[in-house]
Amino acid sequence: MENLDVMVLRTLRDWRMAGKRGLLATVVRTWGSSPRPVGSIMALAEDGGVVGSVSGGCIEDDLIDRHTRAYAGNGTGGTIPSGPPSFVKYGVTADEAHRFGLPCGGTLELLLEFDPEAAQLAALVEALEAGRLVRRTVRLADGAAILAHALAPQELRVDGRELANTFGPEYRMLLIGAGQLAEYLATMALFSGFAVTVCDPREEYRGAWSVPAARLVSDMPDDVVTAFRPDRRSCVVALTHDPKLDDLALMEALRTEAFYVGAIGSRRNNESRHQRMIEHFGLTAAELQRLRGPIGVYIGSKTPPEIAVSIMAEVLAVKNGVVLPRDMEVAQAKNQRAVVANEVEVVCGVVGR
Repeated sequence: MENLDVMVLRTLRDWRMAGKRGLLATVVRTWGSSPRPVGSIMALAEDGGVVGSVSGGCIEDDLIDRHTRAYAGNGTGGTIPSGPPSFVKYGVTADEAHRFGLPCGGTLELLLEFDPEAAQLAALVEALEAGRLVRRTVRLADGAAILAHALAPQELRVDGRELANTFGPEYRMLLIGAGQLAEYLATMALFSGFAVTVCDPREEYRGAWSVPAARLVSDMPDDVVTAFRPDRRSCVVALTHDPKLDDLALMEALRTEAFYVGAIGSRRNNESRHQRMIEHFGLTAAELQRLRGPIGVYIGSKTPPEIAVSIMAEVLAVKNGVVLPRDMEVAQAKNQRAVVANEVEVVCGVVGR
């Protein structure tokens, strides 16, 4: 699955270029609990087609009912209006919150843009597909929009004159190794909105690969990392257990802005990896602080799908800026379990005397 914003904008572009009328809805304010954050978008076509989400279902249903009933043949006359953007609030009263399925006390406000210009939507999608960060500013008086390159993500801003929202390129994941664990992790990353590339120069592993939505490449890992050009929306995960492959990729990845760089392996393997990278590649202990390993959140995972869940959870936590407690780290949790096991063994030994 691709980045949701890109999918929404691409679909709306296609509708408009095909001559269909459509609207773009953006969550601009929330009060209390809200099912979707500020900046979330959805698009609606005149024939009832919808993509994206602003609430999780109920508000989308209301917008469809309001603006596309005429196309259902029931003669009630609902249609997508023309004119400048307009604001609409949902969940203002307790009855409305209940009706629209909002959390208790939840209220949200949307900005509805009618018939966004097809050519500009195409330019926006093209920039996002090229990996650029774009700030889109909409003039509320007439719906005219301008696009500008953004240097860093910014919060949505809305006032009496304009709405400005930043759209970023897809999050990307580069996996080193095309084994069974990589297949599970790639699948989870895809449905989490990442674009996934898998690197494995070993033909026997590539031949068994079964996740067609992930791009599969056969070059050496260090060359692939260089060509991948990891940025702050990228992560690199080494899964081969082969130092000849993993170490090369990790060395290059640690020189980039990737938000997550990590490798599979035991605590002992992780210590050996650090030592190799200091002795053979000249990395410093400070540089290696960014290298995660053993990777994953400790959930007692044993099987490949469970390990993939563990790794994906940690990647998403780092992506979302969540600081995980130390006792959820694999190494820390296993060290604590070893200490407890030793203490139990000692106690049992004393009692058994």
